[in-house]
Amino acid sequence: MVPIYQLGADSPTINSVFVAPSASVIGKVTAAANSSIWFGAVLRGDADQITIGEGSNVQDNAVVHCDPGFPAIIGDHCTVGHSAIVHGCTLARGVLVGMGAIVMNGAEIGEGSIIGAGAIVTEGTKVPPFSVVLGQPGRVKKTLEPSSMADRLDQAERYIERATLFASDLTSE
Repeated sequence: MVPIYQLGADSPTINSVFVAPSASVIGKVTAAANSSIWFGAVLRGDADQITIGEGSNVQDNAVVHCDPGFPAIIGDHCTVGHSAIVHGCTLARGVLVGMGAIVMNGAEIGEGSIIGAGAIVTEGTKVPPFSVVLGQPGRVKKTLEPSSMADRLDQAERYIERATLFASDLTSE
């Protein structure tokens, strides 16, 4: 059974996306082509819209949720790491949210930025493009060269390749 659920009148819109069998995609969720939603991830679009951009990946046990008036928008070629929480915020193109990081309502993460593992980006925080955010609460610790974006785009591409493999070769015993 595909773990995609309608909630009331709201059904996910999923096009050419790998969704792992133990993930849950619920309600107002739109996922663009070549994105992937991995094992144990939960995308719960009950309170507002969740949008996943082309080529983005939401890794194992991550949670994407929102509150009324705070949609969750994940841009193209983003990586949401294992056990991260992305809640009612905006990630611009090529953002990496590290394992176990939390990005809260109203936060806006600029293009090509990295949110370090375990960091907490508090409500309403605006992170400039190509920033590295670390700590609890998260603070910009470094500015990256725009050319560093190639690394994050390569990582997203590797997940597209991995998702293609899983979509064609994953079997249950």
